[in-house]
Amino acid sequence: MKVLLEEATAELTVKGSRFLSEVFPVTGQAEAREKLNLQKKKYADATHVVHAFICGLHAEVCGMSDDGEPSGTAGRPVLDILKGSGITNILLTVTRWFGGTLLGTGGLVKAYGDSAKQVLSLCRAEEYVEKTKLSFYVSYNLHEAVKRLFSDFHVQVLEEEFSDKVFLSILVYKDEVSNLECRLTDLSRGEILIQSE
Repeated sequence: MKVLLEEATAELTVKGSRFLSEVFPVTGQAEAREKLNLQKKKYADATHVVHAFICGLHAEVCGMSDDGEPSGTAGRPVLDILKGSGITNILLTVTRWFGGTLLGTGGLVKAYGDSAKQVLSLCRAEEYVEKTKLSFYVSYNLHEAVKRLFSDFHVQVLEEEFSDKVFLSILVYKDEVSNLECRLTDLSRGEILIQSE
């Protein structure tokens, strides 16, 4: 499975109707629902905000809604395309502003499916690897050495705050955690105390 690296947006116009498709990385069903509610508020003037989401390491949690479109013409085609992408922890919304011309069931399935395909073609994704969040304080004299050490691992710096010491919050591949912790402890002679979340 792959995970989405960043949000993406695409737009399609079919017989006057505007279809805005967007994808968002999400950590689970609750976050997907939360993001969907924000989308519905953001596009309160839209006719429909159709969605589909997939979550979990094995894509075990999924959901969708036609949001008022005829049953099976919107959410189902979007979910089917999403399943075919091999991406998990993703929410895909297609917001429609009605343009005055009815598309019929076949036209709706095509329009929503094409919208999903279009935005997924713009996505950047990577293979899903389980990661662990670590945080710790480091003295200024060790800060640069710690940052250099990160280059030996798959580390993503989430937060870096400077006060009397430097606070770092990072994501690291789960199978690299113990090695990184040992190297940080050695480097700092036990000064760095690591918290895992």
